[in-house]
Amino acid sequence: MARYTGPLCRLCRREGEKLFLKGTRCYTEKCGIERRKYAPGQHGQKRGKLSDYGIQLREKQKARRIYGIMENQFRIYFKKASKMKGITGETLLQLLERRLDNVVYRMGFAANRREARQIVNHGHFIVNGRKANIPSILLRPGDVVEVAEVSKNKQTISDSLSIAEHRGLPDWIEVDIQGLKGKFIRIPSREDIQLPVQEQLIVELYSK
Repeated sequence: MARYTGPLCRLCRREGEKLFLKGTRCYTEKCGIERRKYAPGQHGQKRGKLSDYGIQLREKQKARRIYGIMENQFRIYFKKASKMKGITGETLLQLLERRLDNVVYRMGFAANRREARQIVNHGHFIVNGRKANIPSILLRPGDVVEVAEVSKNKQTISDSLSIAEHRGLPDWIEVDIQGLKGKFIRIPSREDIQLPVQEQLIVELYSK
């Protein structure tokens, strides 16, 4: 599957705000957007005012980059959300939050979503007693996620838990740090999803 492999700080600079794509680095003075508060590229400091379409596009790109997924997959999530009951934009964010790699990140087992996707791919996690190595698995309330027995001494996971205090743990999951496992309690509401995203603009973009 295609994935972005370029510099992550460039993405934050393009959107003009921190997307917290690099874990602890985003909380330090080394953060790219702290050092250069303008868009990347030769003409980054001369960009003009965005059109309505441009504003909607940037909002969609921001959401894609936060969750680390490509355009086709993002469009599939939107189509699925549009067929479900409820507000389409809110349902879209809820689907993205239910992804296994996102939940692993939210539980503090990874420093960022990219790292979470990698360690899930490598088979370091178990969901409801069964090995899970597909980052896009959608969890349901009651699902239990735990670090595989052979991976409990993995340095990456222990380091991530030690720095998870920077972002805190959402109240829609429970985490047993000692047992290296967590439980997906409920689907988060829009108020629970603390992201700088205006999902209605994404809906307007795809509804054209």
